[in-house]
Amino acid sequence: MILVSALVELAGKEVDKKRAIDLVLQLMAVPGKSGNEQAIAETIMGYLKKHGVPDSAMAFDTAHKRSPHAGHCGNLIVKLPGDRKLPRLMLSAHMDTVPICVGCQPQQKGGLIRSANPATGLGADDRAGCAAVIIAAVEALEAGERLPPLTLGFFVQEEIGLHGSRFATVSKFGKPAMVLNFDGGNPYKMTVGATGGERMRIRMYGLNAHAGLAPEAGASAVHAAGLAIASLFQNKWLGAVKKQGRQGTSNIGVVSGGVATNVVADYAEVDAEARSHDNAFRSEIADAIENAFVVAAGKVKSTDGTTVRAEVERRVDYESFRLPKKSPAVELVGQAIAGLGAAPEEAVTNGGVDANWLVKHGLPTVTVGCGQRDVHTTKETLVIDDYLAACHVGRYVIENFRG
Repeated sequence: MILVSALVELAGKEVDKKRAIDLVLQLMAVPGKSGNEQAIAETIMGYLKKHGVPDSAMAFDTAHKRSPHAGHCGNLIVKLPGDRKLPRLMLSAHMDTVPICVGCQPQQKGGLIRSANPATGLGADDRAGCAAVIIAAVEALEAGERLPPLTLGFFVQEEIGLHGSRFATVSKFGKPAMVLNFDGGNPYKMTVGATGGERMRIRMYGLNAHAGLAPEAGASAVHAAGLAIASLFQNKWLGAVKKQGRQGTSNIGVVSGGVATNVVADYAEVDAEARSHDNAFRSEIADAIENAFVVAAGKVKSTDGTTVRAEVERRVDYESFRLPKKSPAVELVGQAIAGLGAAPEEAVTNGGVDANWLVKHGLPTVTVGCGQRDVHTTKETLVIDDYLAACHVGRYVIENFRG
C-alpha cells in the first residue's frame, strides 16, 4: 500500500485530508439506493454551493425517465468555466448504492472507515468516488491555476445496469475531450477496457394438469427449462465459455416457476446473462441460450400435442470497449499515479462500469478506484490512504490536462 502522507512532496500539492475525510463520511451517511438518488444529489449540490458553485452551473438530465426502473431524479451534471483555449475535461462517479448500504453509519477507525451498523454495508461504492470528484475539483479551483473547463457528472442507477450513463443526455456534458471516472478499489489501477454484457429473461408457458392423476395431460414449463439448462451445460455454453479461441461467460442466475408439487407447472421464468470482450461472441452466447430454451420447449408436450412455448426477451446492458495503448487519457492518468510514487497498472475488467457507455457515447474514459474493499457486503471498508490517493489523481489530472 502506498502511504499518501509520505508522498505528497512527490505529488507537489497536498489534498486537505480532514476536508476529504469529512466529506466522504457525510456522503456515505445519506441513503440513496438505485432509483432513490435525490437526497444524495441534493447533498452534493449543497456542498458545491458552499464552495462557490452557483445554482446555474448545476442541472439534472432525464435519464431516469428513459430507464426501465424510472427513479426520483436523473444524472446530476455540473459545468464549470475555465480557460477557453483548453478543451473540456469531465470527472464522474455514480451516486447510487446497493440496498444493503441503507442505514449506514460511517465511522473512522485508524486508517479505515466502516459502518458502525453491523447490518449494513458502507456505500463507499461509490460515494468515495463522488467525494473524490468534488475534492479534486474544489481544491483545484481554490488553487487558482489555469484550468480547463470542467464537467462533473454524478450518475444514477449504475448498480442496476448502468442506466444513468446509458441514458445520459450527452449534450449536457459540453463535449469533454476525456473523462476520469472514479469507481472500484485500487487507485493505482487504470481500467482501460471492460467486457460487454447482455441480459435475458426467458418465459416458458406450459399446460397445467394434476401431477398425480393425469401428469401426461400437462406440459411442464419447469421440465422444459431444466432440459434447456442441461443442454447448455453439456454443450459448454454455461460458465466460462471458450469456443474456437474466443472467450466469454454466461450464467443462469434466477429460476422460478410452478405453484405446487401436485400441479404440472404451466409457467417458469429464467433470468440469464452473457458477457464477452468480443461483442459478436457475446451475442453468439446469448443466441445459444435462446436456442436451447426454444428447442427444449418443443420437446415437452402433453398427450393432446400441446408443447411448451418459450418467449425470450434480450437487452444489451453495455458494449465492451478497450482504449488504445497510446490514448492521451491513459497517459495523463498514468502520470498522475506515477506522481504518487506508484507504478500505474492498466487493466481490463470482466464487469461493467459507467465507462462502457461513456466510451460508447464517444468519450475516452479511464476509471480508477477510490479505496473501496469488500463492496456490496456488510464487511465493506474504505482505505483512507487509497481514497486520498484518488483525490490526488483527480486534482493532478485537472491541473495538468491540456487536451
